[in-house]
Amino acid sequence: MSTPDSARLSVFQLVVYSAPSLATSVAALPMLLFVPAFYSDNLGIPLAAVGGAIAASRLLDVVTDLGIGTLSDRLRLPLGRRKSWMALGLPLFLLSLWKVFVPGEEASAGYLLGWSAGLYLGFTMIDLPHKAWGAELSTDYDERSRITSWREALSTFGQVLLLAVLVVLAMRGVDDAGLQLRSIAVAIVVALPVLMLACLGFVQEREPEIVRHEERSLRAGLALVVRNPAFVRMVLCVLFFVSGVAIQGTLHRFVLADVMGDEGRFPLMILCENLATLAAVPIWLWVSLRMGKPQALMGAALWLALWSLPLVFLRGGDTTALMVLVVLRGSSFASILFLANSIAADVIDVDTLESGEQRSGLFFAVWGMVIKLSLALGVILGTGLPAAAGYEPSAELVDPGISARLMAIYGAVPALLMAIGALCLRGFPITRERQAEVRARIDAATTRRSGAERSR
Repeated sequence: MSTPDSARLSVFQLVVYSAPSLATSVAALPMLLFVPAFYSDNLGIPLAAVGGAIAASRLLDVVTDLGIGTLSDRLRLPLGRRKSWMALGLPLFLLSLWKVFVPGEEASAGYLLGWSAGLYLGFTMIDLPHKAWGAELSTDYDERSRITSWREALSTFGQVLLLAVLVVLAMRGVDDAGLQLRSIAVAIVVALPVLMLACLGFVQEREPEIVRHEERSLRAGLALVVRNPAFVRMVLCVLFFVSGVAIQGTLHRFVLADVMGDEGRFPLMILCENLATLAAVPIWLWVSLRMGKPQALMGAALWLALWSLPLVFLRGGDTTALMVLVVLRGSSFASILFLANSIAADVIDVDTLESGEQRSGLFFAVWGMVIKLSLALGVILGTGLPAAAGYEPSAELVDPGISARLMAIYGAVPALLMAIGALCLRGFPITRERQAEVRARIDAATTRRSGAERSR
């Protein structure tokens, strides 16, 4: 077991650190693609009640983020600040996942609400400390991009495996949602404990960097977060980027069904998009090493915007062109996530220097809340704007004028949001040189504090 520092992590360390994301990411897609339809169509629960239960559980999830982030920063538990929370979240995540995916006869809207809340809480207990730990694994500017790129790549790979299985099952005529959900649940329940054990056993946590004796209150700490200009700019970027992507994610199936008239190619399109995302991660990592992370993130966002604009001009029968454009625009999606998370680690260094505490958990809690709210905003825009334009998903025949307005929303609105988000990164203050300066000051302060404690 090696000690993490500013040196490069081995590929083995990167893989085992990222391994839990391979399984946890698989749980996210069924919650969007299968669970609502299964509870409504197969179990007879009204769709509005199903949607309300899942939405309410997500709101509870947002509330718990700050608590878990703060506690994982401050509590000293046997396995470490981050590992202990991941271990504690594992049984809750697995039990709740099984209850949601394999419900018994007692299934109801209240049942779904309770177990979905448990599922999201367990996920937060695993994912939030996992990301905070990743930000602390290395103090090197570029190494942090390698760490986050591996984590996002394995997360995407997990979803690719799931989508590939679903495409194969669809080709063989297997469309039983209950059987699909049970199979996914079994795979996660078997795989995640093994992947988690490897992660916790073979990768070591760093000791927290503390350069002052007293801890700030949560309120005072949040005030410092809000006054961190680099973090505020990243929050704005995430708000625009994630909501823009969520609009298109919300409308993919509607566009295929009601404009292209080819809904059956939806699983294949999403699979191809994820494969392109996975394949492009090394390219965007290379760009970030050559140009810097903010510049690479701007490029990835503008790349997505560039290939979204032609979507405006597609009409019925253009399914192949649609799939090509979705693949091209999606090739930068995972890169936007890993670059943003890597930059967030650099932003936390500035906070550590100013606050005297390493508060990665708090920062990623706020970060996670912004992402969840951005997803909600994207869904609201992705459903509200088409409705305002006269689009009715239940209509047997969509008017050509309404189709044109729907495609404008599908292509132009996300492109505009991505471009605005990219503008927020112009002149971003934390460059490679600035981060090296901040790290040198943190190391000097830590050394002084250690020397003062030894002299007592």
